[in-house]
Amino acid sequence: MRLVKYIRKSPLTILVLAFPLAILAKLVHWEPVWIFVFSAVGVIPLAGFIGEATESLAYITGPRLGGLLNATLGNAAELIITVVAIREGLLELVKASITGSILGNLLLVLGMAVFFGGLRNGVQTFNRKYASSNAILLVLAVLTLLIPSLLSQYIGEEGSPKVEALSLGVAGVMIVLYGLGLLFGYKSNKGPLTVESEETNVTAPTWSLKNALIILVMATVGVAYLSELLVGSVEPVVAKLGVSEFFLGIIFIPIIGNVAEHLVAVQVAIKNKMALSVEIAVASSLQIALFVAPVLVFTSLFLGHPLTIVFNLFELLALIAGVLIAALVSSDGETNWLEGAELLAIYLILGLAFFLI
Repeated sequence: MRLVKYIRKSPLTILVLAFPLAILAKLVHWEPVWIFVFSAVGVIPLAGFIGEATESLAYITGPRLGGLLNATLGNAAELIITVVAIREGLLELVKASITGSILGNLLLVLGMAVFFGGLRNGVQTFNRKYASSNAILLVLAVLTLLIPSLLSQYIGEEGSPKVEALSLGVAGVMIVLYGLGLLFGYKSNKGPLTVESEETNVTAPTWSLKNALIILVMATVGVAYLSELLVGSVEPVVAKLGVSEFFLGIIFIPIIGNVAEHLVAVQVAIKNKMALSVEIAVASSLQIALFVAPVLVFTSLFLGHPLTIVFNLFELLALIAGVLIAALVSSDGETNWLEGAELLAIYLILGLAFFLI
């Protein structure tokens, strides 16, 4: 009975059935496409478990430590997938997923939140000053990703020691900025890299401390295993379906790793908490730019496939467009469903272009 109630509360939980199907598909040597599909679907509820366990721990530990937990584990599933991809040498997939995560948060997630929130509540308002401050930080964070890409051609070829040194230096600075952001949030109970746990958890946490830790560990191990299957089937899927590795990275991987968080942003917008919805989208984008990307750069050194922060022209243009549009939408402190539809339209146009590249 308790399980039924939980499934009604979190319908995505039923997708955990894809986990044993992914294992079965691997054991009996089904087509790689089925392994890819079942692995991808199985990651979705496990990522949700990681997020819910983190929220429970955040509630128990209080707003300060809770903010740190949210900032550290907010993109755990995608981080695991990309680390596995680096180990397999799929560096273009990894860089595309970084770009896709930022675009997904700013255009898809924010667009859906603004659209459905606007349909339900009409014009929605939020703190204009705070939103503008976060938008400026987001522009600066994305700029740190763009600088190596724009300057690397004058330093050397991609993969050369000088370009790798530039990427490592930029990654180091980004990690320091991320640490300073966490320190600011810890001291002030409110920072651009964290979402306040007491706002997202108005009721008691779903799980106790012990259960939350157990579920967090088990879900993390599950994501790691499914990531192995998922990444291992990427190349056969690319060859069979004719889609590019770039498209899988920029559209598909970010979505499956963050579906649960995306739904939360939309749900709180429908409840007329637009400020929190914007905060979720921006904070997640900042975490990708300032934490996930540099961590992957340093991790790649130990995996034998050095990752450089050098993006192609399409990724650069998409990042610039996504950040500027999101900043403009949030600059006046109010949103409506038409603005949400415009954000979604831009994401769909970019997705079509990426599919055809």
